[in-house]
Amino acid sequence: MSVAEKARFYLERSVPQLREWEEKEIFTKDEIRTIVQKRSDYEHRILAPRSNPDDFTAYAKWEQSLESLRQKRCKRMKIGHVTSQHTTQSRVLAIFDRAVSRHPGRKDLWLEYLKYTADVKATKRWRRTMASALRMMPTDADLWIFAGRLSASNGGMGGARGYFMRGCRFCTSEGTLWIEYARCEMEWLAKMQAKKGGGKKKAEQENPLAGEKMDDDDEIKLIDEDDEEDEDEDVLSLPVPGKEKKKAIDEEESKALKHNPALDGAIPMAIFDISRKQPFYNPEVAERFFDMFASFAKVSSASKILQHVVDVMREQDAAHPATWNCYIRLPLVGVSPDTPEFPLGLREVLSRLGKGLDETSDKAALESKSLVWIELVLLFKGLDEGIRTVLEHTKDQLQS
Repeated sequence: MSVAEKARFYLERSVPQLREWEEKEIFTKDEIRTIVQKRSDYEHRILAPRSNPDDFTAYAKWEQSLESLRQKRCKRMKIGHVTSQHTTQSRVLAIFDRAVSRHPGRKDLWLEYLKYTADVKATKRWRRTMASALRMMPTDADLWIFAGRLSASNGGMGGARGYFMRGCRFCTSEGTLWIEYARCEMEWLAKMQAKKGGGKKKAEQENPLAGEKMDDDDEIKLIDEDDEEDEDEDVLSLPVPGKEKKKAIDEEESKALKHNPALDGAIPMAIFDISRKQPFYNPEVAERFFDMFASFAKVSSASKILQHVVDVMREQDAAHPATWNCYIRLPLVGVSPDTPEFPLGLREVLSRLGKGLDETSDKAALESKSLVWIELVLLFKGLDEGIRTVLEHTKDQLQS
């Protein structure tokens, strides 16, 4: 079948949609003629023997813009229902499907295809497409990250962990996927912590597994109106189902579940520990882990995780500038420059910095790393003038 015949085949499939648009006067005849010509041009370009992958993307975007125009006109003309309103969505999905079939090695096409399926909430198509993309490029960290983060954003943390763990089996030459997996776990911990302290009752905060509880005062009581004086004797209490039964989860079990290691940062810490056995691991990768964990300073377990990372780095390569940089910054992680604790932390940081410059294996690299966090502190509005003076002096010494 020639290119012209194939193009005609795909164009004929859109005839019912175009006829409906003309009948309901959404588009004029001249506009429909232009639409047909535009589609014909795109079809011939993507069906050509040496098609350009960008043509598929341009075709899909043009169809989406056409659908956006159609929706605006229907709203303005108060056209409530259009039989072919989902036809464009199917057409765009078909274009992307043809694109990845024609150019299976183009990651950008797969990502655009996946993004569109997620936007239109085509869940089954998204799963099928993601599986195909991962089978085609199993060592591509970006695809695994995209799959894991999208699953986590939709509330499926179990599915997200599945994607990340499978991806970590393939991506052992670079640490980005491992760091993003740990980041996703830290985001989950932050959400759990926010839910736990989000205006709930104290009892529920103490026991996160506590369900609805009926107090004695909440029981429905039927009082005999003829004898209000003997109220205590004539009270008929509706029985509370299971009130006399043994609790399914006693207090000791509740306390044990409250201190679940997963809620105490065990998973991010395990990800870091396992990454140490991978070929890509080095002090620079550990520093990236540290920077990521430091961005979640408000998470209750962050301080323990950060201390663990620094301890491991000092144990493996104490003289490396990345190790010293993390060790130096540790006292100020999560401390705001406008708090009373900041000057005390800064004193310890500057003491460590002086010692690190003498003992590090690469003084120039440590100076460069130190200038970065000093610049960030100096950008803080309302910084105490005394602290600013000290940091400016330290900055001048590092640059000299």
